[in-house]
Amino acid sequence: MAAVSCSWLTLPSKFRDLSPASSSSSSISNSASLSFCRNISHTVFSQGSLSLSPVQRRTLVVCEVVTKKKVDSAIKRARQAEKRRIYNKARKSEIKTRMKKVLEALESLKKKSDAQPEEILPIEKLIGEAYSVIDKAIRVGTLHRNTGGHRKSRLARRKKVVEIHHGWYTPVSDGSV
Repeated sequence: MAAVSCSWLTLPSKFRDLSPASSSSSSISNSASLSFCRNISHTVFSQGSLSLSPVQRRTLVVCEVVTKKKVDSAIKRARQAEKRRIYNKARKSEIKTRMKKVLEALESLKKKSDAQPEEILPIEKLIGEAYSVIDKAIRVGTLHRNTGGHRKSRLARRKKVVEIHHGWYTPVSDGSV
């Protein structure tokens, strides 16, 4: 692709004061700004005011960025996204808290040498509450269903490790099936 270079020295004096900013007018005057839209560029090029020569190297074009007012729909979407972000952050925090409570309870039960099988019942209740919170987060779209499945699986695996450690659960070997 051949790049185009523009010689500013060959421009008439009235074009030297122009800045490359957005303008909706199609006429070029001393107070108007040069726009890169098709109709103005076509007008300038067809009048022969610019001297253009093809160049076989890449050139860098620097343009001013004129900030425009956001469209009302964009403002609304930004407001909704912020509300969702705060809501999702609270849900994720609740999930982490519930999981942490379950994992701490399982760890303390695992360290106990004289633990009884009945002591796992309150932990199972905590696991059920954590599952419920994770399922709600999946339902409303805060978590992906695979992420929720991984987190629930992590809790179940840790519970099984504690049960195996104390001898309350014996895994079935695959050969006896």
